[in-house]
Amino acid sequence: MHAVILAGGKGVRLRPYTTAFPKPLVPIGNEYAILDIVLRQLRLHGFRSITLAIGHLGSLIRAFVGDGSKWGLEVTYCEEDTPLGTIGPLFGFLEYLPEHFLVMNGDVLTDLNYGDFMRAHTRSGAPLSVATYRRDVKIDFGVLETSGQRIVSFTEKPTLSYSVSMGIYALSRKTLEPYPIGQPFGFDQLVLDLLSQQTLPAAYEFNGYWLDIGRPDDYDEANRVFDQLKPRLLPDQLLQVVGD
Repeated sequence: MHAVILAGGKGVRLRPYTTAFPKPLVPIGNEYAILDIVLRQLRLHGFRSITLAIGHLGSLIRAFVGDGSKWGLEVTYCEEDTPLGTIGPLFGFLEYLPEHFLVMNGDVLTDLNYGDFMRAHTRSGAPLSVATYRRDVKIDFGVLETSGQRIVSFTEKPTLSYSVSMGIYALSRKTLEPYPIGQPFGFDQLVLDLLSQQTLPAAYEFNGYWLDIGRPDDYDEANRVFDQLKPRLLPDQLLQVVGD
C-alpha cells in the first residue's frame, strides 16, 4: 500500500511554532515529531512506500526523513514550486501511483487504522473515500428561526453535530486522470465535482481519537494529553518498528 503525505503548507495558523519548522516536524510530547508518529503508524498498518509532497521548509523534512529506511519505508518526494492545494500536487506524479492509494495531511494525530480504511475503500468501488469524525459545536446563543418578521422556533444554546473530514482520504487513480497537471486544485473542488457528476464519495466513519493540529490551541492540547494518548497512538509494536 502507498500513502501520499501532504507536507508542503506554511502552517500560518500555527505560528509562531511554524516560524522555523514545517508543521509536520513540530514536536509532540518533547519526544516525537508529528510526522514521525504518522510514519510509524503507516508502517505498522501495512504501508511500504510513501510520497512526501513538500514545499515550505521542505529541506528540513528531507533531512529528517531521508529515504525512509529508518521506518522500513521507501520514501520519495514531490516538491511544489507554487502552492497547488490539497489535490493539485498529485497530478504531477499520478502515473507512478498504484490503482488505490492513501492521501493525508501531515499534521493529523489519530489512532485510525489506515490499512482498514484503505481496504474499505477498495471494497467500496467509490472514486473517493473520506475518513469522517463526528464533531459537536456548542452555540453560546439562543438560536431563532424566523419566517418573514415572525419567530417560529427558538432553541437555547443548542449543540450542533456535524460529520467532518479528518484530512485523510483514499483515492482511485482513475478519479484524478481527467485533470491537467500543474493547476491548483483542492479537496473541496474534487468533492463538488464528484457530487455534480453523481459519482458519490464514500464516508468511513471513525469514532476513535482524532486531532487536527492546525492552531496553537490544538497544538497545546496535543502536548497536554500526549502522555495519556501515547499507548493508543504509539503502542509497543509501533515503537519496535524503528527499534526503540
